[in-house]
Amino acid sequence: MEITLLIFLSSGLFLGWSLGANDASNVFGTAVASRMIKFTTAAIICSVFVVLGAVISGAGAAHGLGKLGQLNALGGAFMAALSAALTVYAMTRASLPVSTTQAVVGAIIGWNWFSGSITDTAALTKILATWVACPLLGALFGAVIYKTMTYVIDRTRVHVLSLDSYTRLGLILAGAFGSYSLGANNIGNVMGVFVPSSPFTEVSIGGWVTLTSVQQLFFFGALAICVGVFTYSKRVMMTVGSGVVPLNPVGAWVVVISHSIVLFLFSSLTLEHFLASKGLPTIPLIPVSSSQAVIGAVIGIGLLKGGKAIRWRALGSIASGWVTTPIVASLICFVMLFVLQNVFNQVVYHKVYYELSEPAIAYLREGGMPPAGLASVAGERIEGGVAFRDRLRAQTELPRALEDKVIETARLFPMRITQEGVAQVDAAYIAPAQLEAVKALIGKTFHYRWQLQEALAALEPEWKLLPNTKVNKSLNKHLKEQLEYICSVFHVEQADPEAPPMSIRR
Repeated sequence: MEITLLIFLSSGLFLGWSLGANDASNVFGTAVASRMIKFTTAAIICSVFVVLGAVISGAGAAHGLGKLGQLNALGGAFMAALSAALTVYAMTRASLPVSTTQAVVGAIIGWNWFSGSITDTAALTKILATWVACPLLGALFGAVIYKTMTYVIDRTRVHVLSLDSYTRLGLILAGAFGSYSLGANNIGNVMGVFVPSSPFTEVSIGGWVTLTSVQQLFFFGALAICVGVFTYSKRVMMTVGSGVVPLNPVGAWVVVISHSIVLFLFSSLTLEHFLASKGLPTIPLIPVSSSQAVIGAVIGIGLLKGGKAIRWRALGSIASGWVTTPIVASLICFVMLFVLQNVFNQVVYHKVYYELSEPAIAYLREGGMPPAGLASVAGERIEGGVAFRDRLRAQTELPRALEDKVIETARLFPMRITQEGVAQVDAAYIAPAQLEAVKALIGKTFHYRWQLQEALAALEPEWKLLPNTKVNKSLNKHLKEQLEYICSVFHVEQADPEAPPMSIRR
């Protein structure tokens, strides 16, 4: 592994440390603050299960941030992770349980701003929606589970000593589940931006276990989280555990289990596949804020008790951190990208070109879109998504949906299907029949994403988009995410921007 690559990966490890220092409080903060579990015990359990969650189930949510901004240079990924880490570290120093997810999202938007890339508003809207849904779900689960548990305890009249023992065991089990969910959901924040540049190759351990390149990357990120848990998380644990609403041991358990369920819902590939197979709406697989889930659960319990015990001033400080975190991270990332590029002469983004070539216009026409109004833009290669969009708007007046379709179709995205790339494909995310179709294209080169999609669909029905009905909506959504992933695996930087685009058709 090159020393430069290690230096760049260090920012992801720093972000992992910051996440462990801050977000471990969301798993065991209430248990430690209520003195049901010692800090050392909590840290050990948290560390073990964070690693397991990251390595075993981290792939699902890690794919979710890719559409918001596709950081296509290692230097840019380094600075985005570093900016997010510095933001989280500053908030941790203030003992505020901020959202690592919000810091990463802010940093990605800062990179988009600097590189002239388009921020996918649909992806951003989905992420912003989770920032609202996450605490609401936490509050709902917290209130319902707390009400259920108090009812059961009152009816069974468990002896106080037995209740203490059961609660302690419950906190340990819930903390283990929460730590697993934290690793599975939030490892995408720590190492997700480095997935396209992972330096590792697939390895087999004793012939029993095979670790993919991405799993090894996530393993080292999880170790950094563990270091953060042991070295700096105790302060924030006390803020979460007692700073908003004083909790008894049962309430502490309810908060942990509620938070764990919320994180699990947003990171389970199995659940997403099940919902999609039944034609049901799927839950977006994106890293969500464990801090928001915990605070939501705490507030849910507080409101159930009448709301008088809620410390609104502490809650206001936490909420202000949620608002400022993405803004600060975005500004820091923009400034530091400028310094890295202009002072240290590092590549922080690779240029992206857009061109409405004849094959691209033919593809749009086949999709039912008339080419009227695009003639003035056709055949011209334009650098940068924002520049292409502005040029398009100056020459045409397309509805937003059609504009997005034209931009997506025109983006040059060179791909080469290689045996090495196939070996890096996450087999847990791509079905066996789909993977066989990818293998059949080894040696082929494509210039646009839609060209690869057409080639795969011609080989395997599982790659073919279904008619756009309400039942098929979730299935098509999942398939599009799989296509985005496959395209990112085989993407190669365009060495010659003046080279004519490939005209591969079926």
